[in-house]
Formats: sequence, structure tokens, C-alpha cells
Amino acid sequence: MISAGAGQSSQKVPLRRVLRLFRPYRGRLLVIVLLIGSASLIALTVPLMVRELFDVALPQGLVGLLSALSLGMALASLTGSVISVVESFISTFVGQRVMHDLRTAVYSHLQELPLEFFTRTRTGEVQSRIANDIGSMQATVTSTASSLVSSVTTVVASVIALLIMDWRLALLSLSVLPLCVLISRRVGELRRVYTRRRQQQMSLMSSMLEEQLSVSGVLLARTMGRSKELTEAFAAESKALSDLQVESNMAGRWRQSTIQTTMAMMPVFIYWSSGMTAARGHSAISLGTLIAFVSLQQGLFNPALSLLGIGVSLQGSLALFERIFEYMDLPATIVDPVQPVHLKEVHGSIQFDNVDFGYPGGELALSGLDFTVQQGKSLAIVGETGAGKTTIGYLAARLYDVSAGRVLLDGVDIRSLSLATLASSIGVVAQETYLFHASVAENLRFAKPDATDKELVEAAKAAQIHDLVVGLPEGYDTVVGERGLRMSGGERQRIAIARTLLRNPRVLILDEATSALDTQTERSVQRALDTLSAGRTVITIAHRLSTTQNADEIIVLDRGKISERGRHEDLMKRGGIYAAMFGRGHEVSPEEAVERA
Repeated sequence: MISAGAGQSSQKVPLRRVLRLFRPYRGRLLVIVLLIGSASLIALTVPLMVRELFDVALPQGLVGLLSALSLGMALASLTGSVISVVESFISTFVGQRVMHDLRTAVYSHLQELPLEFFTRTRTGEVQSRIANDIGSMQATVTSTASSLVSSVTTVVASVIALLIMDWRLALLSLSVLPLCVLISRRVGELRRVYTRRRQQQMSLMSSMLEEQLSVSGVLLARTMGRSKELTEAFAAESKALSDLQVESNMAGRWRQSTIQTTMAMMPVFIYWSSGMTAARGHSAISLGTLIAFVSLQQGLFNPALSLLGIGVSLQGSLALFERIFEYMDLPATIVDPVQPVHLKEVHGSIQFDNVDFGYPGGELALSGLDFTVQQGKSLAIVGETGAGKTTIGYLAARLYDVSAGRVLLDGVDIRSLSLATLASSIGVVAQETYLFHASVAENLRFAKPDATDKELVEAAKAAQIHDLVVGLPEGYDTVVGERGLRMSGGERQRIAIARTLLRNPRVLILDEATSALDTQTERSVQRALDTLSAGRTVITIAHRLSTTQNADEIIVLDRGKISERGRHEDLMKRGGIYAAMFGRGHEVSPEEAVERA
């Protein structure tokens, strides 16, 4: 079961789970480690050469040594630059690939989630998780691995070098690090909280944009005269996001400034300590050693600050990973069986065997359904609103799984069949037709990507939409607009029928496919549906009972159970629920309806 509030959890994600994302690229990561380690060690030789320069080469006038040291420092700088460019390319490549893998994994998993998730979750929220959350963590993932290795290598090597030069000054330099680590950890926790709040606010704004700036949203706002109020509401949410951004960026800044100030002042303490040591008669530190020590100290503090910064960034990024993994951890209930049954040929017989079904958290929507639609026959399902008609279509197409009983295709439980087999065998034409913001041809080829132009034309002619399409400015290349709203309802419905014809399914489910159309348009669409239904097993979920009269059998649902069944004439003579519904729909008595039938 999926909570309506999915996505609001604050469960922390273990860092090892994030690191597993990098596992496919461990070879490249090893190269990065070797490059960074080499660059860090080369950089450490510079202070040592500086010490030799001031303590030996300059005082003793050794021109050869001076030239060698100068050349060595220049080569170290050049080599470090080359390594940095190569390492930057590899680390960026790995980071981008990890983001690509994560985006694809999330999208793929979302495709497997049950319809219930999408009915309870705003589309803008889902889009924000993929675009905003993964986009926000991109910089951290791209640079963190290389920065981490570089900083750790430099810190370890610098500490060893400092201890060799002067262990007393080294201990003084290192004494401030525990305090810095503690402060950074507190700052990271703050950033994690603010990051989650900020991303939630961004998700809310994405949902507002997706809903209110769609064609339907704009039409509703203008016809209701609410454009100004929506603008004010959006401005308020935008200001809230802006304030959160400021708070997030400033979270812990005073604490971090304390760390930076302390580390910036450490050379002063080193100079002072060195002077006091010499003034008390202890052995003085040479000028070269002092310069090299301070240089190494900065070489220690800068990567140490970088490490602390990485810790803060990781805390914020973990909040983003938490939001992403919340979706990844939702169970995918409609999945392929481990060993699917393969049908040599699909005939199209559909059977509901004592089926019960209830939506999560609710009562049973269907109870004890038993019926069979033989190959090539037609079944009409009627009933009052909420009786469970559409649910039967969902179960037949396996958009949901039954709570009890079985749905069989040619005698095989559909849960034993692959999803690909079901998709090719069972076609659905719904009342709410969805078209992509693409051309007519692209919308048709969504059903069959390799369909030829000739097949498109044949399907369109059968759906009685070809003449209209060729009359459009760009014919089959005409873009239909968002959700196909550049077309009328009847035109969209006939394009959907043509799309289903391309798939050529053996079983057809018509879910109130003409209920929202005017009478004239309904006749055109109905003729297209008759063409589509020829030779197929058809389940018609009927709103207008005029479409049920020629069905081989009619089932009347009442509160999720079959209350009547039979042919149109038999049900009219019985004078029960069906006859009453038919009479209301035609404004005649059941007796008159029988005479007209």
C-alpha cells in the first residue's frame, strides 16, 4: 500500500547506499585516485624544495642547485596542472554517468508503480524529484569523489611532513582540527534540514506550474476570473522559496567563519611560537623550515577546510538522495512474472473467475464476479456511477491486480503472462483520450514505432479520421498540441482508435468511449469503433445504453456485484434495473423501449 503522503518521510539514507551508485565505475575511480594521489605528492615536494632554496642554495650561492630547484618547482606546477585537467574530465564523466543512471532508474521504477501512486501524487511533485532533486545533487556527485580523495591524500601527506619538520609546531597546528570538525558537523545537520525544506517547496511550485499553466489550468483560471489570485498565490510560494534559499545559504555561516578565521590566524601563532622558542634559548627554526612549514600548514588547512565543506555538502545532498530513494523504495506491484507463460497464439477469451477487488484503504469495489466473454463475442457492462464498471477494465488490462480470484486470458491467469504479451493482446480506448504534444503520425506510432506510412493511413481511414488529417496544414506532421487540445474531442477519440488499430489487439476494452461526445460526433466515432471491434473480443463499459443493444451479453453491476445479466431484449422484458436505466436514458417507458428494440 502506498501512502498518500509518499515523499514526506524523513528516513535517513545510509552513505553506503549512495556509494553503491559508483560501483559500475570503480575502474575509473581508481584512475582518479592514482591521479590525485600523484598530484598531491608532487605538490608536497614544492615546500621541501623551498626549504632547500632558502636554507642551502641561496645562502651558499649554489647556482646549480638553485636552477635545479627552480626547474623542479616549475615542473611540479606544470605536471599538477595537466593531472588536474585529466582528473577533472574523468571525475565529471563519472559524476554525469551516475546522475544518468539514477535518473533512468527512477524513471524506470516510476513506470512500474501502480496507478494508485499517480492518482495520489501530483505530477509536478514527480517531475520535481527527477529534475530539481537530481539536478541539485549533480554538482556534489560530480566533484565530491575527486575532492574527497585529493583532500584526504593531501591532509595525510601534509601531517606526516609537518611532524618530520617540527613535531611541536605540528601538534599546535593540529589542535584546532577537532573543534573545526564538530562545528562543521553541526552546520551539515542544519543544511540537511534546510535542503529538504527547500526541495519540498520547489516541488510545490513545480506542481503549481504544471497544473495552473497547462491549457486546462489557464482556461479554468480565465473563465473563473482567478488569474490575479493565482499569480498572488504563486508569488507567495516563490517568496517562501527565496527566503528558504537565503536561510539555507546562511545556515551555519557564522560558525564556518570562526573556522576560517582560526585557520587564517594559525601562521601568526607559528611565527610567534618560533620567535618565543628562539628567545628562550632553544634551538631556532631555520628560515627555510619556517617558510616551508607555514606553506605546508596552509596546504593542510585548505584541504582540511575542503573536507569539512564536503561533509556539509554531503549532508545536504543526502537529503536529496533521501527524497529520490523514497520513490525507489516504493513497491512495484505490477511486474513481470519470473517465468512467464508464453501463448503461441492469442484467441481473446476473457474470464473473471470469482474476482474480488478493493482499492487500498477502502471497501471492496467488486465482489464475486464470475463471467466469461468467449473469443470474438461482446460484453456490455452497465451500472450506476460508482458501481465498479471502470474497475473491471483496469483489472482486465492488469492495471491493478485482483484481491481474490483470477482474471484469465485464453484460460491462463494474466498474472502469469508477461506485461508485453498483455499490452499486445488487450487494447483500451478510454473516455479521456491522451495525446502527446507531438505530430499526428508520432502519436499513432506510439502504438507501433515501426509502422509504415501506409499502415498509418489505413488505420486512420478505418477510424474515419484520415480525410480530416490530410486536410490539416501539415497533414500527418501536424502537431496536435498539449494533450491534443488543438483537436476536438471526437477527433482525438478517432486518433486514439486509429492508434489502437495499429496494435491490432485480440481483446478490446471500450471504457465509455463516446459518453462525452455530441450525438453527431458520437455516430462518427461509433462507426470507427464498429470497425475496430470487428472480429475481436469486446468489453464495452457503457454510459449511454444505446451502445449496448447489440452486445452478446449485458452485465448490470450494482455496488460491485452482478445484479442482472442477459441480452438487451431479455433484460428489458424483465423490467429490472437495466430497463429502468434504459428508460431514463431514452425518456420512454421500459415497454416502449422493448417495442423499439
